[in-house]
Amino acid sequence: MPNPDFDAEALYQVLAQRVKAGLADAQNTAIVGIYSGGAWLAERLADELQLKDRLGFIDVSFYRDDYAEKGLHAEVKPTQIPFEVEGATIVLVDDVLYTGRTTRAAINELFDYGRPARIMLAALVDRGGRELPIAADFVADTVSLSNDQQLVLQRADDGRFSLTVDHA
Repeated sequence: MPNPDFDAEALYQVLAQRVKAGLADAQNTAIVGIYSGGAWLAERLADELQLKDRLGFIDVSFYRDDYAEKGLHAEVKPTQIPFEVEGATIVLVDDVLYTGRTTRAAINELFDYGRPARIMLAALVDRGGRELPIAADFVADTVSLSNDQQLVLQRADDGRFSLTVDHA
């Protein structure tokens, strides 16, 4: 059940405006979404920014530092980077920024494709709890949740976003 406290569509609009403003002078821009929530956000951002030919997706499953503990996620998707990473300004998009480990894994994977000029991080929600020194360049909102709670982005068939708070 979507949480009425978190209007994901309104948060997306805030994030989109911040990304647009932050990229006003950027050159050679591309967008890479982290599966799955970040990929959904990246698709919509790329559409609004007319960057559909500069849209990529990344699955960090094999790059996570806890891969040995957690094993392979059941829904691993192939990473797709259909543009030249070398020298690009990349907006890395994730739905929820938490420990920073997913972001670190995504950056490591991006460097396997080349050396970007710059990587900027966009997150719909920052929930704190960082374990690594990673911060978002663009974030729509910051929330506090207990360690046993998880914020989950969902996308309806019509493309609309909703957020739920699940218990881990």
